[in-house]
Amino acid sequence: MAIDAAVGTSATPSPKPPMIEAHGLVKRYGTHVAVDHLDLVVHDGEIFGILGPNGAGKTTTLEMLEGLRPPDEGTIRVAGFDPARSPNEVKRVVGVQLQSTSLFDYLTISELVALFAALYNADGSPERVTRLIDQVGLGEKRDARIDQLSGGQRQRVAIALALVNDPKVVFLDEPTTGLDPAARRTLWSTVQGIRDAGTTVVLTTHYMEEADVLCDRVAVMDRGKIVACDTPARLVDALAADATVRARVTGDLPMDDLRALPGALRVECISPGDRCEEITITTDDAQGTLVGLLALADRARVPLAGLTTRQATLEDVFLSMTGRAWEDEPTEAAPEQPTGRRGRRRGGKVG
Repeated sequence: MAIDAAVGTSATPSPKPPMIEAHGLVKRYGTHVAVDHLDLVVHDGEIFGILGPNGAGKTTTLEMLEGLRPPDEGTIRVAGFDPARSPNEVKRVVGVQLQSTSLFDYLTISELVALFAALYNADGSPERVTRLIDQVGLGEKRDARIDQLSGGQRQRVAIALALVNDPKVVFLDEPTTGLDPAARRTLWSTVQGIRDAGTTVVLTTHYMEEADVLCDRVAVMDRGKIVACDTPARLVDALAADATVRARVTGDLPMDDLRALPGALRVECISPGDRCEEITITTDDAQGTLVGLLALADRARVPLAGLTTRQATLEDVFLSMTGRAWEDEPTEAAPEQPTGRRGRRRGGKVG
């Protein structure tokens, strides 16, 4: 059985060979190690997420997989091809949405998609252009100019451009950064639709919720290393972390009764005055504790307000694996970019 990208996590066997295999990847910039002996396996037909704070090495990892940066050490296979030895073959089977995208502002969406299809020597017929635009949910905007689009719509155009060559795998580098919540969720639907159409998706993100909602599996990355890799649910379950139940109370609930609730491990009471006004219960059985608390409050005729439960999250996984809280760090671009290169931008030229 293959061992996936981290900490001994066992992968579910796939009837098809992996879409991506990377072993021992290392990328250095002077004394800075951006990617540190990274192993990665991405299965055909999944949405695979690389989750990490800024500076974790996500973008550098993606650039090596895409063939945009050579690794200093290690091997890569993408759809059976080595990006270093067979760059043209890799370009034919991958699509890339860059972290920063520059488009021709005065072209319409239809014109831009047709232009990129021609540059890739792909099918740029009106029928296919329409299908690509519909696939990313911009059918009603097909004749709108790029400079008339919102940020979320521009991101969806960038994804449509990444699909013009009918790729086997699409790389999306932090596709929802800077978008408002509504635009972010719309883009999530677009990405799920791409996967459902049969294309493997690899994306980077620093949004916990995004990884949890979108990804079939997620690799948690920190300081150039993958510290955990599995489905979001199994990563959280393996942590065996306790949940918390919180509520504000407007009457007296006996502490002995609270401590006796099913699953309750610890009860904390905030008491600005003589009476407990807010309780926090740490529990290994959130459902049992919640049901018991509601029954106790009903018997005591004590109203509860602001009742919330919190289960363990991917952030707790990160804290457990690294010993520190999820936080923003200096971005990767500063130590990584060679002189004269100011970021990954997409314009009218296809390399």
